[in-house]
Amino acid sequence: MVNLLKSARSAMTVSVLAGALLLTGCASQDDKRLELPQASGDAQYSTRYRIAPGDSVQIFVWRNPEVSTSVPVRPDGLLSAPLLEEVPAAGKTPAELARDLEAELSTYLRDPLVTVIVEGFVGTYREQIRILGEASEPRALLYNDSMTLLDVLIQVGGITEFADGNNATLVRVVDGKQQEYRLRLDDLIRDGDITANVDMRPGDVIIVPEAWF
Repeated sequence: MVNLLKSARSAMTVSVLAGALLLTGCASQDDKRLELPQASGDAQYSTRYRIAPGDSVQIFVWRNPEVSTSVPVRPDGLLSAPLLEEVPAAGKTPAELARDLEAELSTYLRDPLVTVIVEGFVGTYREQIRILGEASEPRALLYNDSMTLLDVLIQVGGITEFADGNNATLVRVVDGKQQEYRLRLDDLIRDGDITANVDMRPGDVIIVPEAWF
């Protein structure tokens, strides 16, 4: 009887292991995600900063302190200030907005000279990197030149203990088409495998799934 139970237990163990290997094999075969090369350290993808809703802008009008002020850019992309009712601001560089404000103020002031300084950078969605799921602090980050995956993970405090880091996905638009890439977050931050570090681009979305226990 004892030998019979041992044989049954061994057969069950082999069956479970075989099933797990089969599922793993199917998952890897069905995984259509692409692989990214190791971070180069000198990738630069950002362009000149463009004002976004939620930014705060300081408007300085030379020799006219009464109309110089700091105002937020509204969710609809417009701003309002003294002598300025509703001026489109989102999507423009600070210099472009300054020229537009000069044109608006020229109705009331003679040869106005305007300087725009952006404060509290938010950035447009296409300039942000968003990380969600089992990140310690899921949020949107403003892309910086030469930003890598490691830089992003530092800013969000890494991943949670429940994360399946090596099954994370990066979603990126390439030539107008959405592509998915596999990320190895566990290898990078838990094993120190620097080959798992990759370059980031503006607009990237990182999805960190929960591990199956």
